[in-house]
Amino acid sequence: MPNPPSERAAGIVIRPYRDADRLVVRRICADTGFLGEPIDPIFEDRELFVDYLTDYYLRVEPDASLVCEVDGEVRGYLLGCCQPLVNQTYRAVTNLSVAARACYRCFARPYGPTSREFLRWIAVNAWREIPAAPRFTPHFHINLLNDARSLRHTRLLIQAFLELLYSRGHKEVYGQMVTYEARRTASLFARYGFNVMDRVEVTKYKHTYPGRVFLTTLVRDLRAGPALVSIPRRSRRNAELPGGD
Repeated sequence: MPNPPSERAAGIVIRPYRDADRLVVRRICADTGFLGEPIDPIFEDRELFVDYLTDYYLRVEPDASLVCEVDGEVRGYLLGCCQPLVNQTYRAVTNLSVAARACYRCFARPYGPTSREFLRWIAVNAWREIPAAPRFTPHFHINLLNDARSLRHTRLLIQAFLELLYSRGHKEVYGQMVTYEARRTASLFARYGFNVMDRVEVTKYKHTYPGRVFLTTLVRDLRAGPALVSIPRRSRRNAELPGGD
């Protein structure tokens, strides 16, 4: 299937990921790992953090990933998965490897108390704080640097990925995104046809962020087409009433 075309608007280019983008994508992952800010204050091992979050997408399905260029520089990315069963098998194997590396480095490096607390949260709570998701459905993750973080850039990345999925015959897609009580709420995504499947509060931010933080599973039906059309507020309110929140 053809790759999604690049989209150009005001210096913005959405294009397929290339091998030459690997280092910058990994850097952006680490630089946005803590609620859009660098992961370093809560976990010092950038390499391990980035390996866990990006290796599958960049090694196994690089053709399902996209980058966002702003004025010629990569400032964000979308990592996509079109083969959920392959992803689940890969995760089952590599999670053990990552856990072993983390345990070893706890003593060999050694990690400081904040990093140890982060690993303790992963071992004890992380698995409880993952919202439900469709098991056999493609998914995606998005990260953008602060200077490129906007609804426009996010929409262009998601739109290009939906078009790619649609061209390959997929019927549904989901993403798991950080949401908040007062901003980036479910209604923002409902505006573009995404429905909330599940939402779980993430406790690892309780001591570092003043409000409540959630991880939310958002699902979109692709059978009617991939276009991200904004639904007018009044129509959206009426459409949401039967399902509730």
